[in-house]
Amino acid sequence: MGKKKEKKEAGGPLARNKKAFHDYTVLDRCEAGIQLKGTEVKSCRARNISMADSYIKIIRGEAYLVNVHIATYEHGNLFNHDPKRNRKLLLNKKEILKLWQQIKEKGLTLVPLKFYLKHGLIKVEIGLCKGKTHSDKRDTLRKRQDDMDARKAMARL
Repeated sequence: MGKKKEKKEAGGPLARNKKAFHDYTVLDRCEAGIQLKGTEVKSCRARNISMADSYIKIIRGEAYLVNVHIATYEHGNLFNHDPKRNRKLLLNKKEILKLWQQIKEKGLTLVPLKFYLKHGLIKVEIGLCKGKTHSDKRDTLRKRQDDMDARKAMARL
């Protein structure tokens, strides 16, 4: 009875940005903390996050998460948060500078890919992305369909 039980984190990510993988080619990924208010944390843990059309903007050397909708906490009172507010990302100055240079030089975009828990803290996975053209999207869908057909054929054998 003297053993301590380890606290398990909730299985899987809190939210995924599926549209990002359809619209962009992800070149690089990094992890960032996010500055949240109390009711936002509770709402994130309840998986009330929507990342449709969200992106990351760098303003005066600080990274901000734009257009992420974190629903208001249903048990919150007058201290509840604004669902669409810009949220500051917690990154080192060197990381922000590196990302900013890549965005400016190569014409890339920063997109949030997923929200997840790590050691009890809410983290965001950021993707350095290049936009796909219409034909690139078709090629991706065709390749995915071919892979699925091949897996089904192997399962039959």
